[in-house]
Amino acid sequence: MAVLTFLLGVSACQPVSRPLPATAQLQDQCVQALTNVIVYDIFTPPVASRLYAYTQLAYYEALRPANLQFASLLPQLRGFAALPAAPDSNGCHFGLSAATAFLKVAEALVFSKDSMKVAGRRILQPYDNLEAGVRQRSVAWGEAVAAVVLARAAADNYKQTRGMPRYSVFKDAGRWTQTPPEYADAVEPHWRLIAPLRMDSAAQCQPPPPPDYSTDSSSRYYMELREVYQVAAGLTAEQDSIAYYWDDNPFVVEHKGHFTMANKKITPVGHWMGIAGILCGRYAQGDAVKVAQVYALTAAAIFDGFISCWYEKYKSRTVRPVTVIREWIAPTWEPRLQTPPFPEYTSGHSVISAAAEQVLTAAFGEVPFTDTTEMPYLGMQRTFASARAASAEAGISRLYGGIHFRAAIEAGKMQGEQVGQLFVPLLRK
Repeated sequence: MAVLTFLLGVSACQPVSRPLPATAQLQDQCVQALTNVIVYDIFTPPVASRLYAYTQLAYYEALRPANLQFASLLPQLRGFAALPAAPDSNGCHFGLSAATAFLKVAEALVFSKDSMKVAGRRILQPYDNLEAGVRQRSVAWGEAVAAVVLARAAADNYKQTRGMPRYSVFKDAGRWTQTPPEYADAVEPHWRLIAPLRMDSAAQCQPPPPPDYSTDSSSRYYMELREVYQVAAGLTAEQDSIAYYWDDNPFVVEHKGHFTMANKKITPVGHWMGIAGILCGRYAQGDAVKVAQVYALTAAAIFDGFISCWYEKYKSRTVRPVTVIREWIAPTWEPRLQTPPFPEYTSGHSVISAAAEQVLTAAFGEVPFTDTTEMPYLGMQRTFASARAASAEAGISRLYGGIHFRAAIEAGKMQGEQVGQLFVPLLRK
């Protein structure tokens, strides 16, 4: 992830017992620590989006008083109480406040709280030598911001959805059923009930309905089914690399004889947080508050994107290509990627990638970058002309991977763009 230049002296006007480093990777360190725990805990992509959104919003709101030209985001989002008055910048180090808020929220929401605590101690260690009063006020402000964010998280219906019934599968033609190799239960069938941050409801940015399920060889549905099968049969090396690069399945299971192996990977949300960090590091010109705002709005757009997408998934309940291809064309067919356990329409990658891209393009324009986010996980990197180009590739990767029809990719892109556009006006240019 990119190194963010943070001028630590900007908001710490009180003396310290010894100088802090001139620069720090503060927000990158926070994000990477959270990503590590998300990968370890195997959070599903929708749940991961919730973790990134709340932590990034907490970081931004705690840091924002360092530059009051940036407005608070919380009054422009849904469900947040008013923040208390920020302390005077002459007696507060807002970098410490931001890290404190981020870590407090992260620790409250993840499973591996001890891992988050260990990472937090490492991140906060450079601030141990701040003058006692400055440190106390800085931490208190960060904790106050975290409390407001956590109060919203406690009321967003997440806890209620944990106790709801599992999704029931019915053998209706064209409707989703469990897919090989694990035939796992449907993931987050009640995510549509999570309170969105900017949308007025989960149904606000709905796509057109999917093509009608049909065995007619001249129908759009059948032609798209044949496309998935034919693309898989003639997959080029470049297409295969693209599919693998954008897989971002947090828990892929492989069966070899009597052995079962699992591979943990980054989520799609973590991948786009990495891209956001890279773009900020290259184009934000060292403006730490702008970086925090871009991170926060990108994460928030992805959060609402998942709610919108999951609403449609469990409304249309579209069957996955592997199920139909095995029934109609090739009984033992396997897609290049392991099919995630939830309905097909629309493509989650397409939705959240387009939502993130809208924010990032509005923030920086169509600028080139090299995505190194997957280096620790896959040993791969790719260069893109823009975030828009990366988003388009993420979408089409699902066709190459054999897990989505083209209609789900194209409609998902439009759906994500609508979601992302709700957040663009909140950016300070």
